[in-house]
Amino acid sequence: MKKRMFAAAVAAGLALSPAAQAFEGAELYAGERTLYEAAQKEGIVVSFDTGPTWANWAAQFKAFQKRYPGIEMVYNDLGSAATVVALDKARNRPQADTAYYFAASALDAAAKGLVADFQPVNFAKLPAAFRHDSGQWFTIHTLNVAFLVNTKLVKTVPTGWADLLKPEYKNAVVYLDPRSTGQGQVVAFAAAFANGGDMDNVTPGIDYLGQLSKAGNVLRTVGTTPYAQFLKGEIPIWIGYENDGLKAKFLDGMGDNIAVVMPKEASAAAPYAISLVKGARNPNAGKLWLNYIMTEEGQGIFAEGFVRPAVPGVKLPDSVADKLPPAPQLKPIDIAKATAKKAEIETGWAKAVLGR
Repeated sequence: MKKRMFAAAVAAGLALSPAAQAFEGAELYAGERTLYEAAQKEGIVVSFDTGPTWANWAAQFKAFQKRYPGIEMVYNDLGSAATVVALDKARNRPQADTAYYFAASALDAAAKGLVADFQPVNFAKLPAAFRHDSGQWFTIHTLNVAFLVNTKLVKTVPTGWADLLKPEYKNAVVYLDPRSTGQGQVVAFAAAFANGGDMDNVTPGIDYLGQLSKAGNVLRTVGTTPYAQFLKGEIPIWIGYENDGLKAKFLDGMGDNIAVVMPKEASAAAPYAISLVKGARNPNAGKLWLNYIMTEEGQGIFAEGFVRPAVPGVKLPDSVADKLPPAPQLKPIDIAKATAKKAEIETGWAKAVLGR
């Protein structure tokens, strides 16, 4: 039923022939008005895997359609790996114009020839690790490892990785299993960055997680995001993602009962990327959409959803500037190198933490 509804929405959108309209104010970038005129002839953009409750996509849709009247927006929420599968199945008759995913899936889509070259606004400002050389994918925001601390359960809030090894945090720490979760892998890299490692040497991170377990400070490792359990007060310290902590603090009622700590030694920024689909039916509308979310305006909307913009130096909206303070200790994950290290992390962690 959902597939039929989605197909019908696409068909309805394709039938639209809006009268030419113009956005208000100055261009956000050179050529914006010309691209909008071309996009109006297509009338729709089909955006895969941009579920409205994730990363503030609902606000992005609203802002995009307000700026560009006459461009219909159709989206779904498949998941990163499933998005690549869907693109592959439809490679001869693409249904999507753009596709969003964790960057490891972006690499997969590019390797399979499913996405097109496109370098949007601010592309050149991205760190090299955050973009494909010719623009077949590029990072639009990051998720960042932080300590989410329940201050009702933890007397002294830890400020760094070294603190977590102290006896006062016995049976206090929860994080995701790196053998089965992407977030767990990112945690291993964050611990490595903080302990003298880098993308080519993750051993210090694995060793650190082993020490944390041997100290008796790990309450448990989990296979799925324990957000609900954290909100219920069942977890003293969660080594998780910053945005989950900020969501718990400002939207889901924890308030002053949570501290969101970017560890002082170092942490890791995990890239989430997007692509223009190869053979897209609505390439101009797709480019208009991708350009918009890479402008300072679009990047600011991501920040309002508590995820950090990928473009360095963008001015954050006043409403979140103090919630996402500068964090120079954040280091970007090179997703190609991270993918190559996946098996090493899995086996190394099992030996260091589980003794097998």
